[in-house]
Amino acid sequence: MDKAILTCALNGVLTNPNTHPVPVTAAEMAASAREAYDAGASIMHIHFRRQEPGLGHLPSWDPEVALACSDAIREACPGVIINQTTGVVGRDVSGPVACIDRLKPEIAACNAGSLNYLKLKRDNTWAWPPMLFDNTIDKIQEMLDAMVAVGALPEFECFDVGIVRSVALYVRSGMSHTAQYNFVMGVASGMPVDPALLELLVGYKAADAPWQCTLIGRAEIWETHQRAADLGGMLRTGVEDTFYLPSGDRTTGNGPLIEALARCAENAGRSVASPAEAREMLGLRAA
Repeated sequence: MDKAILTCALNGVLTNPNTHPVPVTAAEMAASAREAYDAGASIMHIHFRRQEPGLGHLPSWDPEVALACSDAIREACPGVIINQTTGVVGRDVSGPVACIDRLKPEIAACNAGSLNYLKLKRDNTWAWPPMLFDNTIDKIQEMLDAMVAVGALPEFECFDVGIVRSVALYVRSGMSHTAQYNFVMGVASGMPVDPALLELLVGYKAADAPWQCTLIGRAEIWETHQRAADLGGMLRTGVEDTFYLPSGDRTTGNGPLIEALARCAENAGRSVASPAEAREMLGLRAA
Protein backbone atom coordinates (compact mmCIF):
# COMPACT_ATOMS: atom_id res chain seq x y z
CA MET A 1 0.00 0.00 0.00
CA ASP A 2 1.29 3.50 -0.85
CA LYS A 3 2.77 5.80 1.73
CA ALA A 4 0.25 8.13 3.33
CA ILE A 5 0.35 11.82 2.43
CA LEU A 6 -0.74 13.93 5.40
CA THR A 7 -2.40 17.34 4.99
CA CYS A 8 -2.78 19.85 7.79
CA ALA A 9 -5.89 22.03 7.52
CA LEU A 10 -4.08 24.85 9.24
CA ASN A 11 -6.71 27.41 10.22
CA GLY A 12 -9.96 27.53 8.24
CA VAL A 13 -12.23 30.54 8.06
CA LEU A 14 -14.26 32.56 10.62
CA THR A 15 -13.29 30.58 13.76
CA ASN A 16 -12.50 33.10 16.49
CA PRO A 17 -8.79 33.01 17.40
CA ASN A 18 -9.63 34.50 20.80
CA THR A 19 -11.39 31.30 21.84
CA HIS A 20 -9.75 28.61 19.68
CA PRO A 21 -6.12 27.66 18.85
CA VAL A 22 -6.32 29.00 15.29
CA PRO A 23 -3.28 30.74 13.75
CA VAL A 24 -3.96 34.05 12.00
CA THR A 25 -0.76 36.03 11.46
CA ALA A 26 2.10 34.90 9.23
CA ALA A 27 4.25 34.16 12.28
CA GLU A 28 1.47 32.18 13.98
CA MET A 29 0.76 30.22 10.80
CA ALA A 30 4.45 29.41 10.36
CA ALA A 31 4.80 28.19 13.95
CA SER A 32 1.67 26.05 13.79
CA ALA A 33 2.66 24.68 10.37
CA ARG A 34 6.07 23.71 11.75
CA GLU A 35 4.43 21.68 14.53
CA ALA A 36 2.32 19.86 11.94
CA TYR A 37 5.31 19.43 9.62
CA ASP A 38 7.38 17.88 12.42
CA ALA A 39 4.48 15.49 13.09
CA GLY A 40 4.44 14.34 9.44
CA ALA A 41 2.35 16.79 7.40
CA SER A 42 3.66 17.40 3.87
CA ILE A 43 0.81 19.66 2.73
CA MET A 44 -0.56 22.79 4.40
CA HIS A 45 -4.10 23.77 3.43
CA ILE A 46 -4.30 27.46 4.29
CA HIS A 47 -6.88 30.22 4.60
CA PHE A 48 -6.02 33.89 4.91
CA ARG A 49 -7.34 36.12 7.69
CA ARG A 50 -7.60 39.85 8.27
CA GLN A 51 -4.48 41.05 10.06
CA GLU A 52 -5.90 44.10 11.85
CA PRO A 53 -6.33 43.77 15.64
CA GLY A 54 -9.69 42.26 16.52
CA LEU A 55 -10.47 41.20 12.94
CA GLY A 56 -8.58 37.90 12.78
CA HIS A 57 -11.84 35.93 12.62
CA LEU A 58 -12.60 37.42 9.17
CA PRO A 59 -11.25 36.24 5.80
CA SER A 60 -8.81 38.22 3.68
CA TRP A 61 -8.17 38.05 -0.06
CA ASP A 62 -5.31 40.54 0.01
CA PRO A 63 -2.60 38.91 -2.16
CA GLU A 64 0.18 40.48 -0.10
CA VAL A 65 -1.24 39.03 3.13
CA ALA A 66 -1.54 35.68 1.39
CA LEU A 67 2.03 35.81 0.12
CA ALA A 68 3.43 36.79 3.51
CA CYS A 69 1.67 33.83 5.14
CA SER A 70 2.75 31.41 2.43
CA ASP A 71 6.36 32.61 2.47
CA ALA A 72 6.54 32.29 6.25
CA ILE A 73 5.21 28.73 6.11
CA ARG A 74 7.65 27.75 3.35
CA GLU A 75 10.57 29.19 5.31
CA ALA A 76 9.57 27.33 8.47
CA CYS A 77 8.85 24.05 6.66
CA PRO A 78 11.44 23.27 3.93
CA GLY A 79 9.89 21.61 0.89
CA VAL A 80 6.32 21.89 2.21
CA ILE A 81 3.43 21.85 -0.30
CA ILE A 82 0.98 24.76 -0.18
CA ASN A 83 -2.70 24.04 -0.77
CA GLN A 84 -4.62 27.33 -1.04
CA THR A 85 -8.29 27.78 -0.30
CA THR A 86 -10.48 29.44 -2.95
CA GLY A 87 -13.89 29.21 -1.28
CA VAL A 88 -16.00 32.33 -1.70
CA VAL A 89 -19.76 32.90 -1.73
CA GLY A 90 -21.01 34.73 -4.82
CA ARG A 91 -19.82 35.01 -8.39
CA ASP A 92 -16.90 37.38 -7.80
CA VAL A 93 -13.76 35.22 -7.69
CA SER A 94 -11.28 38.06 -8.20
CA GLY A 95 -9.93 37.68 -4.65
CA PRO A 96 -9.09 33.96 -4.81
CA VAL A 97 -7.79 34.32 -8.36
CA ALA A 98 -5.49 37.19 -7.35
CA CYS A 99 -4.10 35.08 -4.49
CA ILE A 100 -3.53 32.09 -6.78
CA ASP A 101 -1.67 34.32 -9.21
CA ARG A 102 0.49 35.83 -6.43
CA LEU A 103 1.23 32.65 -4.45
CA LYS A 104 1.44 30.12 -7.27
CA PRO A 105 0.50 27.29 -4.89
CA GLU A 106 1.21 23.69 -5.80
CA ILE A 107 -2.43 22.75 -5.03
CA ALA A 108 -5.60 24.85 -4.89
CA ALA A 109 -8.95 23.76 -3.54
CA CYS A 110 -11.74 23.89 -6.11
CA ASN A 111 -15.26 23.67 -4.71
CA ALA A 112 -16.87 21.32 -7.19
CA GLY A 113 -20.58 22.01 -6.72
CA SER A 114 -23.21 24.02 -4.88
CA LEU A 115 -24.68 23.26 -1.46
CA ASN A 116 -27.32 24.77 0.82
CA TYR A 117 -24.93 25.40 3.72
CA LEU A 118 -27.03 24.91 6.85
CA LYS A 119 -26.56 24.37 10.56
CA LEU A 120 -28.89 24.41 13.56
CA LYS A 121 -28.11 25.39 17.12
CA ARG A 122 -29.19 23.24 20.06
CA ASP A 123 -32.46 25.15 20.31
CA ASN A 124 -33.16 24.32 16.62
CA THR A 125 -32.70 27.88 15.42
CA TRP A 126 -30.32 28.58 12.55
CA ALA A 127 -26.67 28.93 13.53
CA TRP A 128 -26.41 31.43 10.66
CA PRO A 129 -28.93 32.60 8.07
CA PRO A 130 -29.49 29.75 5.57
CA MET A 131 -27.13 30.34 2.67
CA LEU A 132 -26.27 28.89 -0.70
CA PHE A 133 -22.61 28.07 -1.20
CA ASP A 134 -22.84 28.62 -4.94
CA ASN A 135 -20.33 26.95 -7.22
CA THR A 136 -21.70 27.13 -10.75
CA ILE A 137 -19.94 25.72 -13.80
CA ASP A 138 -18.73 29.10 -15.01
CA LYS A 139 -17.37 29.92 -11.55
CA ILE A 140 -15.60 26.55 -11.33
CA GLN A 141 -14.14 27.04 -14.81
CA GLU A 142 -12.72 30.44 -13.89
CA MET A 143 -11.07 28.95 -10.83
CA LEU A 144 -9.65 26.08 -12.88
CA ASP A 145 -8.29 28.46 -15.51
CA ALA A 146 -6.46 30.41 -12.80
CA MET A 147 -4.98 27.20 -11.42
CA VAL A 148 -3.80 26.00 -14.82
CA ALA A 149 -2.14 29.37 -15.46
CA VAL A 150 0.22 28.90 -12.50
CA GLY A 151 0.56 25.11 -12.63
CA ALA A 152 -1.53 24.42 -9.52
CA LEU A 153 -3.20 21.02 -9.13
CA PRO A 154 -6.97 21.36 -8.56
CA GLU A 155 -8.29 19.52 -5.52
CA PHE A 156 -12.04 19.06 -5.99
CA GLU A 157 -13.99 19.67 -2.77
CA CYS A 158 -17.07 17.41 -2.81
CA PHE A 159 -19.84 18.04 -0.29
CA ASP A 160 -22.32 15.49 -1.62
CA VAL A 161 -22.43 12.34 -3.73
CA GLY A 162 -23.68 14.14 -6.83
CA ILE A 163 -20.72 16.50 -6.61
CA VAL A 164 -18.36 13.52 -6.43
CA ARG A 165 -19.90 12.18 -9.63
CA SER A 166 -19.68 15.59 -11.30
CA VAL A 167 -15.88 15.61 -11.14
CA ALA A 168 -15.66 12.89 -13.80
CA LEU A 169 -17.88 15.06 -16.01
CA TYR A 170 -15.47 17.96 -15.62
CA VAL A 171 -12.63 15.75 -16.84
CA ARG A 172 -14.60 14.21 -19.69
CA SER A 173 -15.78 17.63 -20.90
CA GLY A 174 -12.27 19.04 -20.89
CA MET A 175 -12.84 21.48 -18.01
CA SER A 176 -10.02 19.78 -16.11
CA HIS A 177 -7.30 17.36 -17.12
CA THR A 178 -6.92 15.89 -13.64
CA ALA A 179 -9.12 14.67 -10.82
CA GLN A 180 -8.09 14.80 -7.17
CA TYR A 181 -10.92 14.39 -4.68
CA ASN A 182 -11.59 15.72 -1.21
CA PHE A 183 -14.71 14.13 0.28
CA VAL A 184 -16.08 16.73 2.71
CA MET A 185 -18.06 14.92 5.39
CA GLY A 186 -19.72 16.42 8.44
CA VAL A 187 -21.42 19.57 7.15
CA ALA A 188 -24.98 19.26 8.53
CA SER A 189 -26.59 19.64 5.09
CA GLY A 190 -23.97 17.57 3.26
CA MET A 191 -22.50 14.08 3.56
CA PRO A 192 -22.26 12.68 7.08
CA VAL A 193 -19.05 11.37 8.63
CA ASP A 194 -19.61 7.66 8.05
CA PRO A 195 -16.99 4.99 7.27
CA ALA A 196 -19.58 2.93 5.36
CA LEU A 197 -20.38 5.90 3.12
CA LEU A 198 -16.67 6.46 2.55
CA GLU A 199 -16.34 2.96 1.16
CA LEU A 200 -19.06 3.77 -1.40
CA LEU A 201 -17.55 7.13 -2.33
CA VAL A 202 -14.23 5.57 -3.26
CA GLY A 203 -16.13 3.52 -5.84
CA TYR A 204 -17.69 6.63 -7.40
CA LYS A 205 -14.45 8.52 -8.00
CA ALA A 206 -12.39 8.29 -11.18
CA ALA A 207 -10.17 5.21 -11.23
CA ASP A 208 -6.66 5.74 -9.82
CA ALA A 209 -7.41 9.36 -8.84
CA PRO A 210 -5.95 10.41 -5.47
CA TRP A 211 -8.41 11.25 -2.72
CA GLN A 212 -8.74 12.30 0.90
CA CYS A 213 -11.44 13.24 3.40
CA THR A 214 -12.25 16.39 5.27
CA LEU A 215 -13.97 15.12 8.42
CA ILE A 216 -15.78 17.75 10.47
CA GLY A 217 -16.82 16.90 14.01
CA ARG A 218 -15.51 15.74 17.35
CA ALA A 219 -13.88 12.51 18.50
CA GLU A 220 -16.34 10.42 16.43
CA ILE A 221 -14.53 11.40 13.21
CA TRP A 222 -11.47 9.29 14.01
CA GLU A 223 -13.10 5.97 13.09
CA THR A 224 -13.57 7.32 9.56
CA HIS A 225 -10.02 8.69 9.49
CA GLN A 226 -8.82 5.18 10.22
CA ARG A 227 -11.00 3.75 7.47
CA ALA A 228 -9.56 6.29 5.03
CA ALA A 229 -6.07 5.11 5.99
CA ASP A 230 -7.11 1.48 5.55
CA LEU A 231 -8.55 2.21 2.10
CA GLY A 232 -5.36 3.90 0.87
CA GLY A 233 -6.43 7.55 0.87
CA MET A 234 -4.43 10.61 1.65
CA LEU A 235 -5.19 11.86 5.15
CA ARG A 236 -6.19 15.32 6.36
CA THR A 237 -6.99 16.97 9.66
CA GLY A 238 -6.31 20.23 11.51
CA VAL A 239 -8.06 22.88 13.55
CA GLU A 240 -10.09 23.89 10.50
CA ASP A 241 -11.87 20.53 10.75
CA THR A 242 -11.86 19.59 14.44
CA PHE A 243 -10.61 20.60 17.87
CA TYR A 244 -10.83 17.06 19.27
CA LEU A 245 -8.33 14.22 19.53
CA PRO A 246 -9.32 10.52 19.36
CA SER A 247 -9.41 10.47 23.19
CA GLY A 248 -12.09 13.15 23.17
CA ASP A 249 -9.71 15.69 24.67
CA ARG A 250 -9.42 19.13 23.06
CA THR A 251 -6.28 19.67 21.06
CA THR A 252 -3.81 22.42 21.84
CA GLY A 253 -3.15 22.98 18.14
CA ASN A 254 -2.36 21.30 14.84
CA GLY A 255 0.64 19.25 15.97
CA PRO A 256 -1.25 16.77 18.18
CA LEU A 257 -3.93 16.31 15.50
CA ILE A 258 -1.33 15.40 12.86
CA GLU A 259 0.37 13.05 15.32
CA ALA A 260 -2.95 11.25 15.74
CA LEU A 261 -3.42 11.12 11.97
CA ALA A 262 0.04 9.62 11.53
CA ARG A 263 -0.97 6.88 13.96
CA CYS A 264 -3.95 6.07 11.71
CA ALA A 265 -1.51 5.54 8.85
CA GLU A 266 0.72 3.37 11.01
CA ASN A 267 -2.27 1.31 12.15
CA ALA A 268 -2.97 0.62 8.45
CA GLY A 269 0.62 -0.52 7.89
CA ARG A 270 1.53 2.61 5.95
CA SER A 271 4.46 4.92 6.48
CA VAL A 272 4.13 8.69 6.16
CA ALA A 273 5.35 10.36 2.97
CA SER A 274 7.94 13.12 3.13
CA PRO A 275 7.25 16.36 1.24
CA ALA A 276 9.57 15.22 -1.58
CA GLU A 277 7.81 11.86 -1.78
CA ALA A 278 4.39 13.55 -1.74
CA ARG A 279 5.45 15.79 -4.63
CA GLU A 280 6.50 12.80 -6.67
CA MET A 281 3.34 10.83 -5.86
CA LEU A 282 1.10 13.74 -6.89
CA GLY A 283 3.15 14.80 -9.92
CA LEU A 284 3.90 18.25 -8.48
CA ARG A 285 6.79 20.52 -9.39
CA ALA A 286 9.95 20.32 -7.32
CA ALA A 287 10.31 22.55 -4.26
